[in-house]
Amino acid sequence: MAKYLFQASYTADGIRGLKKDGGTARKVAVEKLVTGLGGTLECVYFSFGGDDVLAIADLPHPENAVTASLTVGATGAVNVRTTPLLTPEQIDAAAGKTVEYHKPGG
Repeated sequence: MAKYLFQASYTADGIRGLKKDGGTARKVAVEKLVTGLGGTLECVYFSFGGDDVLAIADLPHPENAVTASLTVGATGAVNVRTTPLLTPEQIDAAAGKTVEYHKPGG
């Protein structure tokens, strides 16, 4: 499975829902979403500033991460960004590969 960082900010409607339901209920909803996609939820944190919620989840396929983002975003209550997270070993493997390429104009 691959890890993904979900960074979300609430719309005014989302904030009203958070105030009504509470943070624990939102965590349960996120966990249900992730497990429904065959994944596991590592953590959920609330924040303030640019992002209101940060979550890290393990999901079996990139398409599942897209499904999660689209599902949450379609509610109109949350704006979400999804970032794949790579281990140092995955970076080592990628850095060790070579492929032919030339820069524009070069």
